[in-house]
Amino acid sequence: MKKIILGSLIVASSLFAQVKGDIEVPYIPYQIKMGKGFDTVQANCLMCHSFGYILNQGPQPRKFWREKIHKMIHAFGAPITKKDAKIIEDYLYANYGNGKEK
Repeated sequence: MKKIILGSLIVASSLFAQVKGDIEVPYIPYQIKMGKGFDTVQANCLMCHSFGYILNQGPQPRKFWREKIHKMIHAFGAPITKKDAKIIEDYLYANYGNGKEK
């Protein structure tokens, strides 16, 4: 019972936290590589996450990008067609790939 009360007090105390003044969120420009298929990436991927998510993956093999796209479609419900998935895969591999297939 004491743990529940203590936990409730800790959670409730955050309701009284205040910040004086404006909070500025920094703008982070990402170096995006333009190339064949970028418009498809922009239309399908950037609606849910920033380009930073892609860049943070680092250079990866084609299989990695294919599996990542598959995860976005099947686990997260991204409305990406098979045709667009192939275009996105080709773009990511060409611009952010490591030259390896697997």
